[in-house]
Amino acid sequence: MNDLVRHRQIIELLRDRPFASVRELQERLGVSAATIRRDIDKIDQSGGARKVYGGISALDGAASQTTAFARPYDENRDLAVDAKRQIAELASTMVLDGDAVIVNGGSTCYHLGVKLAERNVRLFTNSMPLAAYLGEHGKCSLTIAGGELHREPRVIYSPSQPANFFASKFFLGAQGISPDGLLESHPLMVRAIQELSRNVDQVIVLADSRKFSIHARHVALPLARVGVLITDDGLSDQHAKMLEAAGVALRIAPNGGLANGGAG
Repeated sequence: MNDLVRHRQIIELLRDRPFASVRELQERLGVSAATIRRDIDKIDQSGGARKVYGGISALDGAASQTTAFARPYDENRDLAVDAKRQIAELASTMVLDGDAVIVNGGSTCYHLGVKLAERNVRLFTNSMPLAAYLGEHGKCSLTIAGGELHREPRVIYSPSQPANFFASKFFLGAQGISPDGLLESHPLMVRAIQELSRNVDQVIVLADSRKFSIHARHVALPLARVGVLITDDGLSDQHAKMLEAAGVALRIAPNGGLANGGAG
């Protein structure tokens, strides 16, 4: 495959998604990381897309507004970190001693799990990174989902072993949020969220305000199933009214705006 063919394929990929990492392009195109980085430099110089840390980004307005794909966990983990920590801090105040809670996979939920590590709670998670952290550092009662490890999106899941853990609260994130509900691109996350939501009294969503501008193909849960949504102060009035109309209680994390968290 020559340079021009690779460049065209990379630009085509960015028509359906906002970002592609060097690692992903290397695997897709079957070339070295050094070759991909040279391709990114040339595409950036030609104005076809924008070089960013760790990969390449579609030009503003170039990516489809109707479809988005989940970024790998390692990349999403480093976006809007301050906002995620503030959201997790506020969420932790909703957990009482003795509570049984489910903390779903995802980077914001990871921060919540870390804050609950020393608490007197029963915690269930399907998150590989969170389970590893709590196994090493935590004192809370920990139950881990059974099944196979899916390294992307870093969760443990088995369709033949549904979770037999019942909780008062289910904390989860979302790739995107729309009037239709919580959106995910990965079918595995959709199934896991739907199954776990049947075992809880209250669904609490942790999502920074970026998520309201991302559209993904699958609805994991309707907004009517959400009790509380915690976000940062970057939330627009339009999206706040959307949540209010759906009957979702909104809580804003103090000083959690993306201006403080950054998107790098």
